[in-house]
Amino acid sequence: MISQLFVLSQRGDNIVFRDYRRDVHKASAETFFRKVKFWNDDGEEDAPPVFNVDGVNYFHVKVAGLLFVATNRVNVSPSLVLELLQRIARLIKDYLGVLNEDSLRKNFVLVYELLDEVIDFGYAQTTSTELLKSYIFNEPIMIDSAVMPPLGAASIFVKGNKRMPSTVITKSVVANEPGGRKREEIFVDVIEKISVTFNSSGYILTSEIDGTIQMKSYLTGNPEIRLALNEDLSIGRSDYASSTAVILDDCNFHESVHLDSFDTDRTLSLVPPEGEFPVMNYRMTQPFKPPFRINALLEETGPLKAEVIIKVCADFNPSINANTVLVQMPVPKFTNRVNFELDRESVGNTTDFKEANKRLEWSIKKVVGGAEHTLRAKLTFSQELLGNIMKEAGPVSMTFDIPMYHASRLQVKYLQIAKKSKAHNPYRWVRYVTQANSYVARL
Repeated sequence: MISQLFVLSQRGDNIVFRDYRRDVHKASAETFFRKVKFWNDDGEEDAPPVFNVDGVNYFHVKVAGLLFVATNRVNVSPSLVLELLQRIARLIKDYLGVLNEDSLRKNFVLVYELLDEVIDFGYAQTTSTELLKSYIFNEPIMIDSAVMPPLGAASIFVKGNKRMPSTVITKSVVANEPGGRKREEIFVDVIEKISVTFNSSGYILTSEIDGTIQMKSYLTGNPEIRLALNEDLSIGRSDYASSTAVILDDCNFHESVHLDSFDTDRTLSLVPPEGEFPVMNYRMTQPFKPPFRINALLEETGPLKAEVIIKVCADFNPSINANTVLVQMPVPKFTNRVNFELDRESVGNTTDFKEANKRLEWSIKKVVGGAEHTLRAKLTFSQELLGNIMKEAGPVSMTFDIPMYHASRLQVKYLQIAKKSKAHNPYRWVRYVTQANSYVARL
């Protein structure tokens, strides 16, 4: 049960606000944003997804730069409310096509209509895109793709040798194409978030993959779909699995998935509901080849001086590029000046010293597979360090996106759609994306 639900922009502007039970003060949105923005004096640590202020519980998730927030005064399962907020964000995206501040403001009537159907007096009723179509009568106002920010190479879908930008999936599931027709197509995302920790010598201490297979369907008539995965896929540890097999520790499936033949030929059968939904979530701790190797060295070079050397090696195929690579490293608190040196061939690299947070930032626009990049940073301190310099600096962390790369080697072998006729041949698109969840190298 929730008392209020509201959506805030990154500036704290109240875009959508619904008060269901009137037992929480109207200024809760302002109280929430002020608390989140100034959670810590240094602004370094983010606010937790659930916290309490003056007897009011605040639950929030951040989706596409927007803050979806719920409040209440009673004891309720936090995971239930957070899941509800995620589903509401996904539902709004299904109806609007694209989820951002502009689309919410242009479609606020439709958004309020959705919220009134989803939640009644603070209790969730349904978040099914398909079920709600019978009760929603407002048409979405589509956002011009020309004013949308570029999505980068990670947003490319592939079908054989054909490539298609993912702006095609920013259309609403309830809106038709010009002329009243609806294009028959289905999109599959295999998204993997990897966590790797390296020691000071560059050896892997821990590694894990959290993956999901997401699907967004624009098919009419609810045809049955068969999705095939690796034949040598194994769930749980097995003494009979081959050395090349993909071994998942555990997985779970969407309620629409039928597993009748999964144990025999690793195929999933389902009738996809309207909108975007996760077909399968999985976790893997089997040793895998990380896409990047990080080596970091920190040593004192004189009184009040030290030098940092960070080397990043792209350990994947040269035909693949990593985008929006960001390397960060905390430095000792008495650091007051940093001089950076980059490789001569480095193009599009930027460096910065965040003095308020005492952190180095190294941004690499694009990394080609097989390439190496090195950063040298000379640190100057305002006073002599009392303890070990290694304890006051690091670790080195890294974020990135790698399109068309999958560390687990889990693959969608084929996507088969039950045809209603010989002329019925929907488009099928598959995209692989690997992202960093926690990529850390110790000094």
